[in-house]
Amino acid sequence: MNIQAAKADRQTHAIGPAATCRQCGKPLEHTFVNLGMSPPCESFLGIDQLDQMEAYYPLHVLVCDDCFLVQLREYLTPRAIFTEYAYFSSFSTSWVEHARRYCLAIKERLNLGPQSLVVELASNDGYLLQHFLPQGIPVLGVEPAANVAKVAIEKGIPTCVDFFGVALAGRLAAEGRSADLIIGNNVLAQVPDLNDFVAGMERLLKPEGVITLEFPHIEALIAENQFDTIYHEHFSYFSLLTVGKLAERHGLKLIDVEELSTHGGSLRVYLARRSSRHAESPRVGQLIERERQFGLTRIDTYTSFSTRAQRAKRDLLSFLVSAKNEGKRICGYGAPGKGNTLLNYCAIGTDFLDFTVDRNPYKHGRFTPGMHIPIRPVSAIDEAKPDYILILPWNLKDEIVRQMAHVGAWGARFVVPIPFVSVFDPKEVAR
Repeated sequence: MNIQAAKADRQTHAIGPAATCRQCGKPLEHTFVNLGMSPPCESFLGIDQLDQMEAYYPLHVLVCDDCFLVQLREYLTPRAIFTEYAYFSSFSTSWVEHARRYCLAIKERLNLGPQSLVVELASNDGYLLQHFLPQGIPVLGVEPAANVAKVAIEKGIPTCVDFFGVALAGRLAAEGRSADLIIGNNVLAQVPDLNDFVAGMERLLKPEGVITLEFPHIEALIAENQFDTIYHEHFSYFSLLTVGKLAERHGLKLIDVEELSTHGGSLRVYLARRSSRHAESPRVGQLIERERQFGLTRIDTYTSFSTRAQRAKRDLLSFLVSAKNEGKRICGYGAPGKGNTLLNYCAIGTDFLDFTVDRNPYKHGRFTPGMHIPIRPVSAIDEAKPDYILILPWNLKDEIVRQMAHVGAWGARFVVPIPFVSVFDPKEVAR
């Protein structure tokens, strides 16, 4: 690479006035939160990689003062992140049940049947589409991670191993495939080219078809101090206001919205073609007004967030230092993306956590990125009998505590780091 090309490459990856909003194109000038440098959150390491150099990238999150989209620069391409992926949705019992209930409800709502086509984008291991199969409803998954798609295919779920956008939508449409329902659960945040992705959905959708998208709500992220849900594979963080503007750019309209408890507070939005007969639910206007009242159209609501993340870091480190000084043993539960953001931002390594555990066998014997905490099977907790268990996927707290309630027999207590550190006995699940 010559000097001019190298300089251009550095400028492409610089944070500064050259950064532009991926939705509306306006220059980005305001910081939402800066979590420093961190490795990609799903880049788990084998023991042979521990002495090798790791790539670190900024977790410097910006906000557009025009459309108010909160966003991270594209330091890593989706192909680098998702070609092989360590997250398998089916290992969360509560998430699979959430998907099952959705499938039953949407089947009735849209009167889906053998003549319909349901397409899920980022279909993972078939955790959701599997529920349509017994009902005789044709499905198609789109999943770029070949190792994850393989599991879905083995379940009998037709899966296209590719990234979704206008190009793929055009190929599917040319094959005579158009969708009555397009599903995108926690994928919109993982798309750097939002306009291509949404234009692709519009291209694939039947004239009276419906799109449902689920994503963490930026209002909940701010209100509950969920800074650890920021990582490199999440390029954008949405309000209903921003999604409504995005839909409008591509001939779509909001027709309904539901608030969900998943991932610490999410939205499920319903979109349809602007020309369709679908009417707008009153819930859309009501939630948009609440977002305005919360301050999601004021830039200071976003720029003041950093101080709360910094306080949470100090509180968690104070607890861990005190516990270790008292000779307590601490381990983690889970190795999720959000956990790796938290561990790296707070510099929590094996000096604090002896190990962490995970239900996903793919991660066993590996180490967390950056902090190199060993990941073991869940049974390791029973063997070690730690005094404290730090729940890293705090959004699954109730599920985890139910699974691990027996740790109270030796006096272990659970620690949840978000919104600020809290410690509780296993008997306090309903808290």
